[in-house]
Amino acid sequence: LAKHPEIKALMKPDYNLIWVVVLMVLAQLTAFYLVKDLHWKWVVFWAYVFGSCISHSMTLAIHEISHNSAFGNCKAMWNRWFGIFANLPLGLPYSISFKRYHMDHHRYLGGDGIDVDIPTNFEGWFFCTRFRKFIWIVLQPFFYAIRPLCINPKPISRLEVINLLAQLTFDVVIYYLWGVKSIFYMLAGSVLGLGLHPISGHFIAEHYMFLKGHETYSYYGPLNLLTFNVGYHNEHHDFPNIPGKSLPLVKKIAAEYYDNLPQYNSWIKVLYDFVMDDTISPYSRMKRQLKGEVKQD
Repeated sequence: LAKHPEIKALMKPDYNLIWVVVLMVLAQLTAFYLVKDLHWKWVVFWAYVFGSCISHSMTLAIHEISHNSAFGNCKAMWNRWFGIFANLPLGLPYSISFKRYHMDHHRYLGGDGIDVDIPTNFEGWFFCTRFRKFIWIVLQPFFYAIRPLCINPKPISRLEVINLLAQLTFDVVIYYLWGVKSIFYMLAGSVLGLGLHPISGHFIAEHYMFLKGHETYSYYGPLNLLTFNVGYHNEHHDFPNIPGKSLPLVKKIAAEYYDNLPQYNSWIKVLYDFVMDDTISPYSRMKRQLKGEVKQD
């Protein structure tokens, strides 16, 4: 910032995010209606080909919203309510809990017992062969859901209860209107999209140390178009209050800080290398013993 103070001008909400999220919710509602009478094989097909992409993209929209990118920091609660709305087509309550744990990830990156993005010791010990690492990738959404309860359980908040009740109400309404195939499409899309899916390469690309000493990596490939530029990950951790839409400008303005860092151009290759490289496993993360006072949401 001392060298490039113009970056401060990028620290503002991205109001286009609001309309993109609304359109994504409407797209999924349309899909729920269209799949209700399809044969089961086509429900599964469209859940993976279309629903998984929208669902994973929506989780990254929720990531943006967790940083108050939709309405700005001065309207923090507007962002929380909007996150609950964005959560609806995912089928499972996620937005409020993600916000609480994700802020810890930014404040205490790699903090042992705090940052739940780090796999558990069991994951590192058990998923150590190529076949087991492949299964770990398939089951990633389950580990991301269960891991916080094992590493850093938090008391349930009022907003998390509201998130749960809103989600259950939405799911019941969808089931009542369009039946079990729509519910299956919704839940299968979320699980498949966060598991063995090209976009899921970002989970591993962001912080797994393929090169020793390099803890965070950026990806500059085309899938950023579907993921709100989450691939610009060094830039995001440097400036978490800049919306994803503006992160390419951060890289352009401060190119001397980012161009020479190790980077990826394919999330599919990241997934392949993770499975096939015997030196890489869920243990390939930086873990820190935190000192001093720890403040969590």
